[in-house]
Amino acid sequence: MIILAATPIGNLGDASRRLIEVLENAEIVAAEDTRTTAHLLRALQIENRPRLIALHDHNEKHMAAELAALAAEQDIVVVSDAGMPAVSDPGYGLVAEAVAQGVTVTAIPGPSAVLMALAISGLPTDRFTFEGFLPRKPGERRTALRSVAGEKRTMVFFESPARLASTLADMGEAFGADRRIAVCRELTKFYEEVRRGTASELVEWAENGVKGEIVVVVEGAPHQDVSVEDAGAQVQALVEGGMRLKEACAEVAAATGLSSRDLYQQALAARKP
Repeated sequence: MIILAATPIGNLGDASRRLIEVLENAEIVAAEDTRTTAHLLRALQIENRPRLIALHDHNEKHMAAELAALAAEQDIVVVSDAGMPAVSDPGYGLVAEAVAQGVTVTAIPGPSAVLMALAISGLPTDRFTFEGFLPRKPGERRTALRSVAGEKRTMVFFESPARLASTLADMGEAFGADRRIAVCRELTKFYEEVRRGTASELVEWAENGVKGEIVVVVEGAPHQDVSVEDAGAQVQALVEGGMRLKEACAEVAAATGLSSRDLYQQALAARKP
């Protein structure tokens, strides 16, 4: 079978006894970085030295079928550098291939930066969405943020410390000045820190330089009743600003809960003489 094994995201004390037991008996470990996994085995004082196979973003596509077939004969433990494999880390392609081949897939639960950040953010936890890493290019990042501006659920993002200040500024522009945000840094580690505030408040802090692993938790959009006429005006404003009609309708629909198709038909009708 395939065994997805969650590893510590910082504090080695979070390694479960079940994780240690599985690693002590593993014959094959597919690792995001074999050097990181070898260091983890030593740090956890595991004497077993399994065969380490690299499984990362650049080779997973062509390795998945081979590893899934191998897992039909013997167990393969899959680990990422930190946290749960397949969640914003390599592993999804292998799991999909294993399922297609009828190979059993299970997991050893454990530390999660997403769930920990959500839990300590002080923002609603009953419904949330994980958005992963935003695009690196500023234009693409702003487009991605505008597309989720109307999301009612709490949103969780990963971000690089080097891009944090610019991302927070873009969030302020896309989500509005009053949207609450929590920036969680170095979770479970010695310098763990949570900064809470609005985007503009947090940008000033981030511009001074931030280090470490970053998780950004953003409050969902407040409920707003928007008329079809007002929504149509928003679509028209976006189109006049250079956005394609179909994209403008999709963005306004996401923000208002209205039908993108209805907004599109309304916009076409308004163009007729």
